[in-house]
Amino acid sequence: MTTILGQNQYGKAENRVVRIVRDGPTHHIKDLRVSIALSGDMDEVHYSGSNASVLPTDTAKNTVYAFAKEHGIESAEQFGILLARHFVTTQERIHRARVRIEEYAWGRIAATGPGARADADHGHSFVRTGGETRVSHIHYDGARWEVVSGLTGLTVLNSTDSEFRGYAKDRYTTLEETHDRVLATEITARWRYRWDREDLPAPDWDQAYERARQNILQAFADTYSRSLQQTLYQMGARVIEDSAEIDEIRFSLPNKHHFLVDLEPFGLRNDDEVYLAADRPYGLIEATVLRDGAPARIPADPAGS
Repeated sequence: MTTILGQNQYGKAENRVVRIVRDGPTHHIKDLRVSIALSGDMDEVHYSGSNASVLPTDTAKNTVYAFAKEHGIESAEQFGILLARHFVTTQERIHRARVRIEEYAWGRIAATGPGARADADHGHSFVRTGGETRVSHIHYDGARWEVVSGLTGLTVLNSTDSEFRGYAKDRYTTLEETHDRVLATEITARWRYRWDREDLPAPDWDQAYERARQNILQAFADTYSRSLQQTLYQMGARVIEDSAEIDEIRFSLPNKHHFLVDLEPFGLRNDDEVYLAADRPYGLIEATVLRDGAPARIPADPAGS
């Protein structure tokens, strides 16, 4: 035989599940997109077509919805852990499970109008909030866990306190140095938790997410940036230093260029006020920040992890 089977997995992708908890007049909503990938002793289905070891992907889909009812959705990470454990421990031929979750945030619509309190909200009316999407990747092999959380689509901008100068130049360099520029990016971040065994206390997943997100934003705002790379490192360092449960964080930061518009043809002077926001092409800055001594495990392409 001249060929053999390599790494493989199968599952159900992008199961959209919305769970509403009705607590009297006040309702709570969780909105997830869940993808499941299973692997293990799957040689025969590839070689001979025997499905004896294959749990249907439709069953994986059904499990998502049944678990949303039976267990609720405490957090994206906890829901993914429940699903991964279920598939690995109930199916003899399934040895590994990877669950990827995207979570979409909803906020309550504030009550307004005559007689409404300033802090009043409608208990059952929601509006999509947040520009970013929360993400979680959970992997379980029957003994060890790997939980990677993060966010994508978090757009930030500093209108000053950024420069770019002193860089290498060759005969193709036309970019002029600047002592004051707009710095904008759309943050994709993934961080890996130290927790990997069930006999260890698990983090409070929601609190850990909010703390990491806030540290990313504060570091972006606080850093006088001489390069987007410097800002990236400061964001990662702040997350690691303030979160004992996180060992590694990886960023992908497109540089959302803002170019001053030449207004002189119209007899106008542009005093750093009017910009062209260019979407393509863009510089792309990527790097991992690690706790000293921790291994790097998050792939360079987070979407492919």
